[in-house]
Amino acid sequence: MTDIMTCLWFDNRIDDAIEFYTGTFKSAKILRRVRRDAHTPTAIAEIELEGHRFMLLNGGPQFTFSEAVSFVIGCRDQDEVDYFWDTLTSGGGSPGQCGWCKDRFGLSWQVVPDQLAGTIGGADPAGAQRATEAMFKMTKLIIADLQQAYAGN
Repeated sequence: MTDIMTCLWFDNRIDDAIEFYTGTFKSAKILRRVRRDAHTPTAIAEIELEGHRFMLLNGGPQFTFSEAVSFVIGCRDQDEVDYFWDTLTSGGGSPGQCGWCKDRFGLSWQVVPDQLAGTIGGADPAGAQRATEAMFKMTKLIIADLQQAYAGN
C-alpha cells in the first residue's frame, strides 16, 4: 500500500514544534528524530498525532505556512473544543473566524465540534441558516450557542 505523509517545513523551531505537538495531542508519538550531532537542532523528525503521521523538516526561512492548508480537529464536546482552542492559540497563536486558528508556528487548524454538522447542516433550513449566521460571528465555536441558534432560542 502506498504511504502518504504530511511534511511540515519549519524555520529552525523544529524542536519546539515537536514538543508542542506531542504535548498537545494525548496519544502523540515521536517515531523518529534525526540530528546531525548532539549539539544541533533536529534536522528531520516523524511524529504521529491521533493516528496521522507528519514529517517535520528543519528547512529554513524560505517557506511559511498559509491558510490554504489546515488541519481539522473533530471534538466530542465543548471541553475538547476549549482544550484544543486554548492550547493551539497559546504562546503566540492567534484566533480566526468560525473555529479556525493558528498555532505559534503559523500552522492553521480548524477546531470543530462533532455537533456542528447537526446545526449548520441540520434538517431544518431556517435553523441551519440561524446556526450558520451564529457561527460566522464566532471565533472559537460554542456548541450551546450553535444549538440555541438552530432551535431559534
